Amino acid sequence: MTVTPDRMYAAIPGAAREPGTAGIAGSAEIAGSIETPGSTGATGDAEIAGDADIAPVAALIADGARAAMLTALLDGRALAAGELARIAGVSAPTASSHLARLLDGGLVTVVKQGRHRYYRLAGPDVARTLEVLARISGRVAVRSLRQSRQARLLREARSCYDHLAGRVGVELYDALVRDGRLVEADGGCLLTVSGAEALTELGVDVERVRRARRRFAPDCLDWLERRPHLGGALGAAVLDRLLAREWLVRGTVPRALRLTGAGREGLERLFGCKDLS
Repeated sequence: MTVTPDRMYAAIPGAAREPGTAGIAGSAEIAGSIETPGSTGATGDAEIAGDADIAPVAALIADGARAAMLTALLDGRALAAGELARIAGVSAPTASSHLARLLDGGLVTVVKQGRHRYYRLAGPDVARTLEVLARISGRVAVRSLRQSRQARLLREARSCYDHLAGRVGVELYDALVRDGRLVEADGGCLLTVSGAEALTELGVDVERVRRARRRFAPDCLDWLERRPHLGGALGAAVLDRLLAREWLVRGTVPRALRLTGAGREGLERLFGCKDLS
């Protein structure tokens, strides 16, 4: 399928859209959002940064208990210190010490509600870093029926920070690409008019999502399926609507999602996902 620029939404990473501009991007708008090779940007050559100091961040993630807490927070929700202590298998004082270090290191933030404190990942960049590490890491050995069940549920459908991953997420992405609603591009995806119409029917406010201060529609390689699912602001909006419609529901296993009968029927009707039985 050939998609011409006047029938395509721009989803180029880093491209800003001014309020009030047309919803469908023309070729001039797309061209204007890409820097030409060799351009220096606003700061010029005077502020070329040195190598990033990744060792302190790597050391924070390298501890087993802290890694378990960060992985649990990939659910996208805020969790209490006591729950994170249980997940990591450490005492409450030890968990508090780990969380203080993660907070100081900028990997988590804290949300206060009255006397209670809840922790969540500091943002999508932290989540992406953890997902990339998961892709190049070995798998945890399954030694019990409980672990086997958890692994099966996570493979079927799970939240990848705030967007949908697992087999269901991959099948949805494939259907969008197959029907020309998403067009894969270098570094992201382009949303066509038919794609915007289908997502609008789901309840996604595409123009509001486009104004979010994050990448619009990057693909995200699923570390279990080894195939892409939809990430970014658009992926987050899609998962939000799937949960609101109860096409997906959260279970007792952290990050795991369950596809309901209504969700299976809705995804097939709206997006042509036929391999979710």
